[in-house]
Amino acid sequence: MKFNALLMADKVADQKAYPLFDGGEAFFDYLQNERRLSPLTLENYRRDLQKVVCYCHEHEIDSWQRLDVHHVRGVVAQLHRRGLGGRSLQRLLCALRTLFNYLLREGVVKNNPVLGVSAPKTARKLPKTLDVDQVSQLLNVDNNDPLALRDRTMMELIYSSGLRLAELAGLNINDIDRRDAVVRITGKGSKTRIVPVGRYALAALNKWLQCRAGWVDVDNPALFVGKAGRRLGHRAIQLRLREWAIQRGLPEALHPHMLRHSFASHMLESSGDLRAVQELLGHADISTTQIYTHLDFQHLARVYDKAHPRAKKRSPSTSDKE
Repeated sequence: MKFNALLMADKVADQKAYPLFDGGEAFFDYLQNERRLSPLTLENYRRDLQKVVCYCHEHEIDSWQRLDVHHVRGVVAQLHRRGLGGRSLQRLLCALRTLFNYLLREGVVKNNPVLGVSAPKTARKLPKTLDVDQVSQLLNVDNNDPLALRDRTMMELIYSSGLRLAELAGLNINDIDRRDAVVRITGKGSKTRIVPVGRYALAALNKWLQCRAGWVDVDNPALFVGKAGRRLGHRAIQLRLREWAIQRGLPEALHPHMLRHSFASHMLESSGDLRAVQELLGHADISTTQIYTHLDFQHLARVYDKAHPRAKKRSPSTSDKE
């Protein structure tokens, strides 16, 4: 698939569609075939680069060779004024930096004007998690309805093995080795990792596979399917998990990543092994995993505030004066 979609309009109301400058289509072929980036990442690159191209046309810049460091800073400043956040701007700069590295390799440009340009910093929000009791409340489902068995298996696998939504949706039957209790996951950048599967997840899986056999053809590899026998999409999985959270009386709006965050937080809290959690989650950079140390510290701080005599608040009857 060639990403001619890059030449189409960005779905942002105040932007027009402009064709990318020379090298754009080849760049997306490179991302797909050599870098093997996911379709979602490619689409994000497309949207970000369309913003840059729009800026270029507004400032009468007609080629990548004419885009310099001052223009790049201008793009960042303009989009920041329009409300684009720091993380979104970081992603845009990453896409643009990758493009210019490619153009350098191909001899289209002589320098990379994105080097040294950084996005405004924004406070990093801690991910929301469920505590252990809430996870038990969600997963202790005594229901042999096929849909309930399927949904419980999905939730058990996310929490057991720390799966991303896309990883769960893309699972095939042969990806799980029930004898060795492991699952082979294809993650970001088509990288694979093998992680353990817990006994509760395996028990749920065995029950689901008995029901699944009546819904699909023998040659259908998808692990999670609907009644029509088609692989479940991302949106369908999200809606099912949200519905279960409501049924089980959980206070938070549940989404698949919240279960993944809960897995990471609980693993780190119990083991203290940051490197192991990084491997299980499939993070390329350990700094991404380190956010869970802040969650663990928050938990410890709450325990301290409740338990330590010098951390407790004085009763209203206690006077500070003697």
